[in-house]
Amino acid sequence: MFILRDLLLLLQAPFSNTDLGRERAHWFVFTLLAIIVPFTSSMTSNLLRSLRMLFGLDLSQRRFYTFMASCKLPWERLWSVLWGAIPQPLVDGRVLVAVDDSINNKCGRKIFGGGFFHDHTAKLNQPSYPWSQNIVAIGLLKIVKGRWSCLPLAFRFYFMKKDIEADVVTARKSGRTVAFQSKMAQALEMLKAVAAQFADTPVLVVADSWFGNNGLWRPLRESGFAFDLLSRLRANITLYDLPPARVPGQRGRTRKYGVRLGSVADCAAGYRDLARVVSVFLYGKRREVWAYDQVLMLKTLRCPVRVVWVFRKTRWVAFFTTDLTLSVEQVIEYYGARWKIESGFKEIKQEIGSARSQVRNAHAVINHLNFCMMATTLTWIYADRIKTDPQRRHIVKGRTSFAFSDVRRLIANVALSEDFLRLWPSPHKSPKIPFISRLLRMVA
Repeated sequence: MFILRDLLLLLQAPFSNTDLGRERAHWFVFTLLAIIVPFTSSMTSNLLRSLRMLFGLDLSQRRFYTFMASCKLPWERLWSVLWGAIPQPLVDGRVLVAVDDSINNKCGRKIFGGGFFHDHTAKLNQPSYPWSQNIVAIGLLKIVKGRWSCLPLAFRFYFMKKDIEADVVTARKSGRTVAFQSKMAQALEMLKAVAAQFADTPVLVVADSWFGNNGLWRPLRESGFAFDLLSRLRANITLYDLPPARVPGQRGRTRKYGVRLGSVADCAAGYRDLARVVSVFLYGKRREVWAYDQVLMLKTLRCPVRVVWVFRKTRWVAFFTTDLTLSVEQVIEYYGARWKIESGFKEIKQEIGSARSQVRNAHAVINHLNFCMMATTLTWIYADRIKTDPQRRHIVKGRTSFAFSDVRRLIANVALSEDFLRLWPSPHKSPKIPFISRLLRMVA
């Protein structure tokens, strides 16, 4: 109870001390709670109903819709406060940040950020280019109560250049067309903000092969912050040995690359017999895998990298990192934890319910997704701060760790208790309906 109250009080600090600022701060924290409570999707109308019936807030529909579409919410300061509230954000002395993008299917043709984006996960009976929003997001990877988790840190809406040049309505914000930024530029902007928050701490960026190239690595290296990259290698990338040491009296410039070793696939065939068994914490349990590593040169990144091949029965996969101090076990485990950002997208879109929202105004769309992501991060911070591990409600074979929904249920029990509302410094307190409280506890 006190953990949740202290976290919410921190999020009220960035608001102004005026009457309107205090009112917005009060609505803000209870809107976060309304999103976390596992009763219905986080559509704006459902949130208003929850605020009225569950928490006793006396506010009109017009004022709440104006609040949800406001351009005055201090999101940058709010995110900075929440980043500072994350307990023990470092893993082995570094900050692990996952980068990826996802699409959010929509129906309305005038929704901000909408466009025909390619869906590489589309099934045969689904369109390859659905009408959707493309979201580039970053998340903090850390272990929470014995399991890897991804805490959303920031996001950006990606707009195709042709849509911006056509000045379509879905790319207009406050009457002006948004400026074009590539996904790499958006990721760099967010990563630099995180690196500035965790000053003097190395940041390891974990990404899939789409982001794991010089398009992201070069600006990261030139940013002035201590960034390193961990990603997956494509099979056709050419590898080179380290350059030989310069001998006395050697003429000409020093060689930048050594002997050409061939493609990643060619090297995998030659190194399979040299692989050794390593024990890693992967996908929730301790596993033994066959792996081989070597420090090589990549012309695509123009720097030495540690390449790790992981072999299975008939297949293999190769990872690389610019942080040469990482061990084989760390490389495999960190990249395996990258999958948690994919699980995080599912939690935000399906469990929290951001995919079902159909708000159209630019500020309303941005605010709503900020609310959903901040509610997700707040849920994981709460799970990390409580003493006992949450109990898994729905038993799944092979899984012993708790689920995201189990933490939401714990927060719902605390937020809907009369003691919590009594401790909360609210100027207007209305008694909530006991039947609704019991109903929510049954649903949770």
